[in-house]
Amino acid sequence: MRNVNWYGELIKLRDEERKRIEAATMLVKGKELPLEVNPQGLMKWYMHPCKDDTAHKALIIYVQEIPPQSKSGKQKYQGGMVIYIIQGRGFTVIDEDTYHWKEGDILQLPLKPDGVVFQHFNSSPDTAARLIAVEPNLVGALGVDRGSGFEQLEVAPEFGKV
Repeated sequence: MRNVNWYGELIKLRDEERKRIEAATMLVKGKELPLEVNPQGLMKWYMHPCKDDTAHKALIIYVQEIPPQSKSGKQKYQGGMVIYIIQGRGFTVIDEDTYHWKEGDILQLPLKPDGVVFQHFNSSPDTAARLIAVEPNLVGALGVDRGSGFEQLEVAPEFGKV
């Protein structure tokens, strides 16, 4: 085994992080972000574990848009997410329980050892629902499964159409 100066490695990591932050984006503008179509639906990623251009990486933040009378994908996930309803009305099914929401509400996905299954539904016939989701970025510490699994159980209707 090679002789490693672990303290020196920490200093090296610190210096690399400082250099990255110096060049990082301090203001993320939603109008400049692409709308991504993925199995979970239509999303704009503000902060993501793979995005190195923001000043810090402690959070995962995205805005999800659900077209009128549509739904998100269905996902199994560890939980621990907070979702603010920016626009619209609808409901979310969490582990077979239904929670109705409207603009201005906050939805919380509980943190459970075996994870939670959730899916969002837009009830409006003519207005898109917009949700902003925020969670701690634990991917580096716990992996993408985060100990509870991360599975796409059903894809959003828009996936593969746009």
